[in-house]
Amino acid sequence: MLNRRSALTLLASTALVASGALSAQAAPASSLIDKHWTKFGSKSSVDHSAWNQFLSSYVSAGSDGVNRVNYGAAKGAQAALKRYIAGLEASDPTTLTRDAAMAFWINLYNAKTVDTVLDNYPVASIRDIGGGVFSRGPWDSKISTVSGRSLSLNDIEHGILRPIWKDARIHYAVNCASIGCPNLRTKAFTAKSLNRDLDQAARDYATSSRGAEQTSKGLVVSSIYEWYKADFGGNDAGVIAHIAQYGGPTGATKIKDDRYDWSLNDAK
Repeated sequence: MLNRRSALTLLASTALVASGALSAQAAPASSLIDKHWTKFGSKSSVDHSAWNQFLSSYVSAGSDGVNRVNYGAAKGAQAALKRYIAGLEASDPTTLTRDAAMAFWINLYNAKTVDTVLDNYPVASIRDIGGGVFSRGPWDSKISTVSGRSLSLNDIEHGILRPIWKDARIHYAVNCASIGCPNLRTKAFTAKSLNRDLDQAARDYATSSRGAEQTSKGLVVSSIYEWYKADFGGNDAGVIAHIAQYGGPTGATKIKDDRYDWSLNDAK
């Protein structure tokens, strides 16, 4: 579990911090990597049926409200998952409507994350995969190629999704394969139900103890709200208002502490 004290230790030791990764200086900034991805078209649907099948087969909700992936069993379906990912990578998301494109990038991010874990399974945490001397985790590795452009998971989240859509609910949609993260949904995101599903994902997390909890010592929130405070209003008051908007704890004026559990969201 990470709290403010352990986060300072991580900063001092040049570990990485992000909703998918930890960074030596700060969480990755929202910065557009390529204007190409700001183009949209008229196509409103993408075939996410293979991803739906995978999610419904291998993701299940625990009694604690955490959706877990049966990675051991899912190894047998990885070939189908890779075909789905290859299909997305071979398509052109700039032909999609704005909502369809957002769903496309979220689904690709989540599918690539699961695929990366499966490539390295068994692991105790996604942070045990890849990385280098100054980082932990696979987030900076160029592991996807879309329309001939090489992309990392951080590129997708911080270089495409956040700067183009400027929607804090993105943090509830992308999943970093960890217990502390907002849940990996059991269904794919689609343009048709995008806003409703993003709102539900926000409510599910804000009302869970992983997202925010009023304790005897004060309000304790997910480290996501600290790492990306700029996306949630820029200060404690903004974060608290955002959490309350989606049904989380109310009444606090300051955040007492933050925490995050990097344990793999494994169903075993």
